[in-house]
Amino acid sequence: MNLIDELRWRGMIHDITPGAEEKLAKEKIAGYIGVDPTSDSLHVGNLASLMLLVHFQRYGHQPFALVGGATGMVGDPSGKSEERNLLSEEVLNHNVAAIQKQLENLLCHTEGDNPVTIVNNYDWFKDMHVLDFLRDVGKHLTVSYMMAKDSVKSRLEKGISFTEFSYQLIQGYDFYHLHKEHNCQIQFGGSDQWGNIVAGTELIRRIGGGEGFAFTCPLITKADGTKFGKTAGGSVWLDANKTSPYQFYQFWINASDEDAKKYIRVFTLLDQETILDLEKQHDEAPHQRLLQKTLAKEVTILVHDEAAYEKAVSTSQLLFGKGSKEALAALSDQEILEIFEGVPTFKLDKKGHGDSLDVVDFLSDHTGILKSKGEARRSLKENSISINMEKVKLDGTITANDLLNDRFILVQKGKKNKFLVIAE
Repeated sequence: MNLIDELRWRGMIHDITPGAEEKLAKEKIAGYIGVDPTSDSLHVGNLASLMLLVHFQRYGHQPFALVGGATGMVGDPSGKSEERNLLSEEVLNHNVAAIQKQLENLLCHTEGDNPVTIVNNYDWFKDMHVLDFLRDVGKHLTVSYMMAKDSVKSRLEKGISFTEFSYQLIQGYDFYHLHKEHNCQIQFGGSDQWGNIVAGTELIRRIGGGEGFAFTCPLITKADGTKFGKTAGGSVWLDANKTSPYQFYQFWINASDEDAKKYIRVFTLLDQETILDLEKQHDEAPHQRLLQKTLAKEVTILVHDEAAYEKAVSTSQLLFGKGSKEALAALSDQEILEIFEGVPTFKLDKKGHGDSLDVVDFLSDHTGILKSKGEARRSLKENSISINMEKVKLDGTITANDLLNDRFILVQKGKKNKFLVIAE
């Protein structure tokens, strides 16, 4: 199997310029993908096009990853209905540094003599005079050519500034520069980047007389047509501080069966035989959610690491009553609130209770989890009450030692009913 065959069965080819398939099949070449530092983290929407570069690298080609320190100052109109807010230089520099680290993590898994090279287009634009750019670059693309691009046409009614109108010319020059300096012959991206990428192939042809190729993957959507990579809380980020490994893991584990079959091809490095076997096993016992569990494992390890995956699994088990007190005690405040989001919460006043509380009073009078002392006694006699994942008896007490992070107590009644007590 060659690279194109690999990407085709994975469903990762949207558009590709003529000659690219033959070029990739007969020789090892250099290619790149670019990302703009609009935030200090990439999100899962960026992952599909980045996986193109991962496969490109695995098949022995030379990968480059470009962080748009310059293009980030301009703003890409692709897929946007209105003008972007321009970021300050300080924010851009912070974002560039953060994204570079994420790219290094994602693209440094392949051992061999073709490690990824990360570049910043600010390095070649910072000393370029605007008149030089207009004279030496701008004259090679006509206004009618630039206006024909979907990213521009879709904005003409509402209006587009010259700044964003010029974006395709600047990105196109990136491709020309990397072609000239590093012999990059192909640029990868999402399907919404096609117009910007082919602008680069035009500049390579018109300025240098060379040949460049464009390769895009489909924009990933959910089976119901909604946008991929969005949750009620916003984007699913690759930065653990913006989307915790637990939340990241949950995003994939909650995929529908139809989506999981698509995602496992696009976002994992599992081979075709393995994936087809997983699909067969999943179809025979869909309730076990084998596809989702494998998908969540592979992507969480790829983006974070195995330790983060294992903690995400043990943390997930807490929500279903299968975890341990030790696993619960290892969680941070943020993780506790994330995991038990939506679980009924009750307040407990720390003051005035002495060193301990009778568990019956705790469940009834002091928190109101149970409506009366009688109900509390019955539940305790039935052995249906757990405090922090451990059963508690009728004569039990609640002390400061039961406070997780000196703040939380998890109460469970039966198998399904959970309550989070927040002590203040």
